[in-house]
Amino acid sequence: MSIWRVLLAIIFPPLSILDKGCGSIVIVFLLTLAGWIPGVIAALIILNNPKYN
Repeated sequence: MSIWRVLLAIIFPPLSILDKGCGSIVIVFLLTLAGWIPGVIAALIILNNPKYN
């Protein structure tokens, strides 16, 4: 995980996981709409998950 991805996850979480699949983008987008912090946390979890790498 690069530093740019982490910064992008903090600024706009759905954009940071564009290559991880449609379902992940939708989940992170909905969490970001519900609150910025849940979206950031979900994006960071998805970025750190070795299953998606």
